[in-house]
Amino acid sequence: MTELPTLLLVHGLAGGGALWDGLAEHWDGPVVAPDLAGHAGAAPLERYTFGALAARVAAGLDPDRPVVALGHSLGGVVALALASGWFGVRVDAVVALGVKISWSPDELAKGAALAARPPKVFETKAEAETWAGKLAGLPGGPVAEAGGGWRAALDPRAFGVGRPDLPGLLAAARCRVTLAAGEHDPMSPVEQLRTLVPNPVVLPGVGHNAHVEDPAAVAVLLEYLR
Repeated sequence: MTELPTLLLVHGLAGGGALWDGLAEHWDGPVVAPDLAGHAGAAPLERYTFGALAARVAAGLDPDRPVVALGHSLGGVVALALASGWFGVRVDAVVALGVKISWSPDELAKGAALAARPPKVFETKAEAETWAGKLAGLPGGPVAEAGGGWRAALDPRAFGVGRPDLPGLLAAARCRVTLAAGEHDPMSPVEQLRTLVPNPVVLPGVGHNAHVEDPAAVAVLLEYLR
């Protein structure tokens, strides 16, 4: 029996690799779910770009072992960047889940404003977890101690990463690429995905953080990576 490639799971903005815990068990081969730079305690970057995030992920992978990647939101863009082959990793297939296609000037300005602010520090860990969850669109998020208080375990400068060039990334990909989104994902409407690919995968009954809401429902995407 041929050994499966390494499954690379790439989380979204303000998340962490632990968010994939419910999905990793559905893959029979090796699984790697790193924390992106500046997230969940991982070392920050001098400047946040999709390429710099992808390079950091690639540095933690075995260049001699093939990889298939499932990335969520920002992580989907990072996975697509890796699919270009520019980072010395052999990527055989990518599924990008819940990638945001359309960005308004106001949304980009809000991201830049968040990136320019220092981290919020809270008196209690619970308050920081609530704020970290708000940043990630989840009930709670990873936190870190900060000068006698607590803050989200996130470098806020990551919010300044900007708008991805999705048509360019798709054109540069050297492997099979699948775009997918939850049926109720307001950030990645299926009709917008269809402007990039003819047949995106729609996951019924779930929203933007589908891999957290229902890992079993997202496990069907692993079939596109085999």
